[in-house]
Amino acid sequence: MSKRVKLACKLMIAKIEIEKVLPLRIIAPGTRTTSKYRCIAASIREVGIIEPLVVHPHNQLDGHYMLLDGHIRLEILKELEKQTVDCLISTDDEAYTYNHKVNRLSAIQEHFMILKAIKDGVSEEDIARTLNVDVASIRKKRDLLDSICPEAVQLLKGKRATAGGLRELRKVKPMRQIEMAELMCASHNFSITYAKCLTTATPEDQLVEPENRKETDGLSSADIARMEREMETLSGDFKQIEAAHGKNVLNFVVVVGYLKKLLDNARIVRYLAQSYPEILDEFQKIVESRSLSSMPVEE
Repeated sequence: MSKRVKLACKLMIAKIEIEKVLPLRIIAPGTRTTSKYRCIAASIREVGIIEPLVVHPHNQLDGHYMLLDGHIRLEILKELEKQTVDCLISTDDEAYTYNHKVNRLSAIQEHFMILKAIKDGVSEEDIARTLNVDVASIRKKRDLLDSICPEAVQLLKGKRATAGGLRELRKVKPMRQIEMAELMCASHNFSITYAKCLTTATPEDQLVEPENRKETDGLSSADIARMEREMETLSGDFKQIEAAHGKNVLNFVVVVGYLKKLLDNARIVRYLAQSYPEILDEFQKIVESRSLSSMPVEE
C-alpha cells in the first residue's frame, strides 16, 4: 500500500496581517547596513514580495503565526509600513531555514536572467533600481560572456564561476578557454586567482592580445615559460585524476568491505597475528579509516 507524501506547506498563499507574524529571532543592527539588506529592500520597493514568508500557526496565541523564514523581508515590510504580507503556512513548526537548501545564482545564471529580462522589455535602469546597483554593473553582467566560446560557457554553466574568472577567459583564444574551463571543473576551483594563474601560464600563441601581456611582478620571461610547461603537465594530471577518481573510489570501497569480512573471521585474525602481525596492523588501519570506508562513489 503506497503512502501519501505529506506536503511541507499548504497549497494556497495566505495574506496575513504583519502585526500577527511573530519573528523567532532579532535582526542584528548591523544587518541593515549590508548590501544584501539594501538589495532586498530595493527589490521589495520596486516589485513587492517575490518569495512569500513561511509561517506556522502559534499554538497558544490564536490568529498569530511564528515566522520560520523571511526575517529580513518582514523587517523591511515593517519599515515600509505595510499592513499585510503573503505567506506560506507550514505544516511543521520546526524553525527550519528554508533558504539553506537554495542554490545561489552563479554569475552565468545572473547573466542569462538579465538578458531574458531585457528581452522581455525591462529596461537596464529598472533592473539596476530593483537590485540597488548602478546601471554600469548591470551592463557588465549583460556583457559577461562576450567573446567566450559556447563550449566553455556550457562547461561552466551551473558551476560557481566568478565574474572575474570569466573575464580572464576573454584574454585567451577559444581552444584555451575550453582547456581553462575543464581545469577549473577538474580542480573545483573557479576563483579569479586560479583563473589568472591559468592565463599567466598560457602560451603567447593562445593569447588574444599577446603584445599587451602585462609583466607579472617578480616573474621573468623564463619563469613564465616554466610556468607554462608546469601548468601543461598539471592539466594532464588533473584530467587523468578526474577520469580515474570514480573507479579508484569504487575499488577502495570494495577492498575495505572485503577486509572487514576477513577480519570478522577469528581464525584469520589469529593466523595473521601469529604469522604476519605487521600486515594485520595495516589491514586494521585500512578498515578503521573513515576516509575510505565512507567515501562516496561518484557516477
